[in-house]
Amino acid sequence: MSNQITIQINGEPRSCLPQTLLPELLQQLGFNPRLVAVEYNGEILHRQYWQETKIQQGDRLEVVTIVGGG
Repeated sequence: MSNQITIQINGEPRSCLPQTLLPELLQQLGFNPRLVAVEYNGEILHRQYWQETKIQQGDRLEVVTIVGGG
């Protein structure tokens, strides 16, 4: 299928289908959505907006895994 778009995730070019919801993309990439924080196009994206965030051509994401400890 050639209808994929190119985005950047943690500085690396990646491909996905257009209009993929953010939680779906995170799962496709192997991230546990409950254990990450996401910067979307330069701004921290609060979890309440994840379900309505559709990935588009040229989007830039930084995904950081949350690590517990003490």
